[in-house]
Parts: sequence; structure tokens; C-alpha cells
Amino acid sequence: MKILLTHGYFLSEDSKEQQIMRPYPPLGILYIAAYLERHGINTDVFDSTFSNMEELKLHLLDHRPDIIGIYTNLMTKLNVLKIIRFIKSEPSLFHTKIILGGPEVRNHVNNFLLHGADIIVFGEGEETMLEVVSAYKSSSDPELPGISGIAFRDVLGDVVINGERTLIRDVDQLPFPDRSKININRYLETWKKKHGMSVLNVSTMRGCPYSCKWCSRAVYGTSYRRRNPKLVVDEIEWLQRNYQFDMIWFVDDVFTINHRWLREFVDELSRRNIKVRYEIITRADRLNEEAVQLLEQSGCFRVWIGAESGSQKIIDAMDRRVKVEQVRSMIKLVQSHRMEAGTFIMLGYPGEDENDIKETLHHLKDSNPNQFTITVAYPIKGTPLYTEVENIFIDKLPWETSTDRDIDFQRTYSRLYYDFAVKWIQYEMRFHRLRNTFRGFIIKLKSLKARRDMIVEKRRGLVKANYQKLHATKQHKLRA
Repeated sequence: MKILLTHGYFLSEDSKEQQIMRPYPPLGILYIAAYLERHGINTDVFDSTFSNMEELKLHLLDHRPDIIGIYTNLMTKLNVLKIIRFIKSEPSLFHTKIILGGPEVRNHVNNFLLHGADIIVFGEGEETMLEVVSAYKSSSDPELPGISGIAFRDVLGDVVINGERTLIRDVDQLPFPDRSKININRYLETWKKKHGMSVLNVSTMRGCPYSCKWCSRAVYGTSYRRRNPKLVVDEIEWLQRNYQFDMIWFVDDVFTINHRWLREFVDELSRRNIKVRYEIITRADRLNEEAVQLLEQSGCFRVWIGAESGSQKIIDAMDRRVKVEQVRSMIKLVQSHRMEAGTFIMLGYPGEDENDIKETLHHLKDSNPNQFTITVAYPIKGTPLYTEVENIFIDKLPWETSTDRDIDFQRTYSRLYYDFAVKWIQYEMRFHRLRNTFRGFIIKLKSLKARRDMIVEKRRGLVKANYQKLHATKQHKLRA
């Protein structure tokens, strides 16, 4: 039986990533490949990152897999649908069973099945994929109702959703992701060419116990399971033996969530005399002097600290459960230990007004992180934020040609206003750092233009709102 795993992400189609150029190997499907191989099931991986749709189609036609498993998220959804349509249109691939997994599928089960997927795997994928593949190895028409963690259509075409699969309690039992399935050196060379350094990604935990309303928990729920720090160091040691790279990106949501684990990790690195440069994400309330010292001591060079807003009102609305003053304090503490600090900012959250945006700019200027990312909020199906704004969506978008990133909802101001606000904050922060230079003067002019655009768009929105209110009042009087 031929098994193929892929993910449908094509770097050549992503203009923003082409500018940033920080691609990472697809750990999710490499974990599943390793798990299947451990159980005697040969698995092929088509890493689409540096490829294109035509090459993937040719690969499918040449190899004609019996089962294709496709990792699906917001970024890859539309390509996944194209892959499904192609497979279903090719007579030589009619036998191919299409299995989808990943964060996008849980809350769109019916739609994906309606558009041609044979099986949806929701939640953790290793054990479920093993059961599904084993079932098809035994029979061309297996008993799917007995497999936990999947959805499918029965002989009548009705959607059947089986019960949840229990999450893997002991993640130490999982093999390392099988990086031999793809060309890792392509990633390392791409990073080196763009940034002068090469990077590999590593996972030390699964899940996040926090409750931020905009964050999807479609795969791991609210679980939190951590690998033994000795095994993590084993993986780092293995990577250093097999690849030439400069640093590691730990993909975990909150790397410093457990300080005892962090101490054991640092001690293990020290005991083996392993030197590694790395970068992490964490929360301000999971940092303190000791944790920051441990990070510095063990080779961490950049700490990303979640904030999302400089307004405590908005942070509370997000259910972030952190104080903005604490975020600022931890950014400065990290920098005082000769590490870079990064942070994340989100504009356009429900209820956010101009004062909140100004507070966010003040927050950034005061804390002065080395780097920050900024985006306009969008609701992901299955999250509390989506539920909160679902009844105020501006347009009903066709599911098969859009993603949740395209959703707009009624905010305090228009979406365009927040787009201008993003530019304003970016220009203001650049001016903040270059204010005594000629370049800083040019950037300030751009900032003033963005601020003017915000004001104009805000006034336009108020005029439109007043007109709509007046029109509604007239219609009400006419009906009366």
C-alpha cells in the first residue's frame, strides 16, 4: 500500500513569505510519517514548500498513492481543495483515499467531506492515521465507525462523526519527526542565503492551557503535555550530528510555562556541554528573573512575549489574563540580559477604539522591543472570538473560495481604518528609532500621512453611519 503525506503550502505563491523568507519544515506530517514507519508502514512525503501545484500533480500521477494525507490549515485550505478536485478528476487516482487533518478541518467537517475528502482526522493525528491506514490495509471497505477521531460519509452519503480520540498522554513515546523524508538542506540554504544563518524547528510540548479568545485549539484542545527535557536534548544532539545549522526555533506556545522543566533542560544542556542558539515564544506571566537568566545561560537569543495590545481593556476582552505593565517589564528584563525581545500586536479587536490604539503605540514606544509583528484581527471558526462576532459579519463569503482570514465584521471603525492604523504604528516605531536622522524625517512624513488617512476614514465612517441611521429612521416613520 502506498501512503503519501503532504501539506499543500507553496512558498512560490506566498508573496509575504517571499519577502520574509523564513520557511520551516512541516513537523506535523514528519511526526506522522515517523509514527507510521515505526509501525512498519512505509510512508512517502511530498514536501510542497519549495515545489508547486503542477509538480505535486505529476507526483500523484506517477506514484498513484492508495492513501494521501494532507495537513490543512488556514493558509493551505484553498490549495487542499484544488488537490482534492484534481484527484477526483483523474481516473488513475479514483482509488486514492483522501484524508485531511490539521487545525482547519475540525470546524469544517461537513464542507470538506462535501467537497471530496474521504476521511477527516480531527485532533492529534499519529494514532488515528495508524488505525485508518491499518484498516485499509486489511480491507478495501473497512469498518470506519470503530475508529475514534474521524469523520466520514456512510453509504447513504450521511456524515458520520465518531467520538473523540484520547490524546497521547505520554508524548515521550513519540519518535522524533522523520526529517529524512524531506530535503532539510533546502530550508537551511534558503535561510542562510536570506538571513546569513540557518534554522531548524523543534517541538517540546503539545497544547496550551490558556484561554485567549482568538486562538484556535482545534488539534490539541486545552491540553498541556511536555516531553522529557532529556529527550529534547537528545533531539538537539541528533540534529547537530546530522545537519549544519546555526539556531533552533522552538515552536511551543509557551516555552517557559514550567520553570522546573526549564531548569532541567538547561542542566541537561550543560551536563552534555551542548551549545545551541535558540529562539522561543512565551508569556510575560511565565517569566521572572530566574527564568530569564536560565534562557540567557542556555543560548536563547530572542524571546517573543505575547501582548497583542497595549490597552488593558482589550487585553481583558481577549481573556489574555496578563497585565500590560508586566509585558513591558518583561520585555525590558529580557533585553537587560543581552537577549532580543519580540512581541505581537493585533489591531481591530471588537471594541477597540482610537484611544486603545494610541495606548498600544505608547506601549510599544515604552517597552521598545527589538522586533514586533502587527496584524488586523480576524475570527477563526471554533474560537470564542468567532462566536462573539458571527452575527455581525459584513459579508457572507463562499466557503470554497475564501478562508477565515477574509472575514470582516462590524468593528468600531472600518477595516480600512485599521489597515491605516497598522501602517501608522509601523511608521511611528521606525521614526521612534530613527528620529534624529534624515531617514527618520522621511518616515515621519509617511506616519503623518497614515494618521491623516485614519482620520479621514474615521470621519467617512461616521458620515456613513449617520446616513444609515437617518435612512432607517425615515423608513421606520414611513412604515408607521
